[in-house]
This record gives sequence, structure tokens and C-alpha cells, in this order.
Amino acid sequence: MNQTVSVQDLPGVSGQVLPPSSWMEISQERVNGFADATNDHQFIHVDPARAAATPFGSTIAHGFLTLSLLSHLVMESFIRVEGTQMALNYGLDRVRFIHPVAVGSRIRSQQKIVDAQDKGGGRWVLKTEVTVEIEGVAKPAMLAEFLVMIITASRSEGAR
Repeated sequence: MNQTVSVQDLPGVSGQVLPPSSWMEISQERVNGFADATNDHQFIHVDPARAAATPFGSTIAHGFLTLSLLSHLVMESFIRVEGTQMALNYGLDRVRFIHPVAVGSRIRSQQKIVDAQDKGGGRWVLKTEVTVEIEGVAKPAMLAEFLVMIITASRSEGAR
């Protein structure tokens, strides 16, 4: 269950650690679909026989596939702000791919809110430190500073 906060409470959310997301399996079908969508068909992602002969021992997810899943993983446990009309991906300040994600493994996100900036007009940018974990693996798959813009009802009221 996502925690709900008021707009007035947003300045105090910095430092808050949010619950982890659910585990998500990274299937070969998902990796192949991402390869088709991005035209990145490098064998390490789509050819299990060839990938088995590499140091990875199997096909691995594209780093950008893992990154693209942040939209789902982060929002699953992100705070809910009363009066929100929409939440938008506002970008990333830093991304590092630490450990490959083997096809068939499961990932989840852990996040901590590090900043909440009032941009005026009912707009807030929340920065979170996100760690994408791989089940049973000590090293994380990815570390990122993810930015989410929250647009609250006060924006539309001010625009009237």
C-alpha cells in the first residue's frame, strides 16, 4: 500500500525510505521484445546458445531494459500526494549499471526520497535514489537517481 501525503508535507519527505517493489521476472520473451523495440539484437541478449559460451553463462537483459522498468517499479511503491493530477518521469541525474541481469532472474526496486523541490504552480520534483536488486545476487543490477514530477490540483486551479 502506497503512503499518502499532503502537498504541505512534501518538504518533509526527504530521507524517507519507501517499501520495495514487487519482484518482476525478466523473461527471454521480454528481452526479445525490447530488442525488437530498440533494434538492439546483440547476441548476448537474444541468442541463448551463443550467450551460454560467454562469461555471463546465459542471455542477459539490456541495461536500458532494466532502466525502462523503473517507471513501473518505482511507481509501485512511490508516495501518493493528495490532489495529484499526474506524475511524470522528469528524468535521471545519474545511472550506473552494476551487475548484469540474467534472463530468468527476478528484480525489484528499493528507493529513498532524497529531495522534494517545489517548482511553483502546483509542480513538485521528487528525486529518489533507486537501487534495482537481483534476487539472490549481492550486487545490485543498477543504481539511479530518478526524478518524478508531481502535478497537483492547485496547478489547474491556478490556471483558471
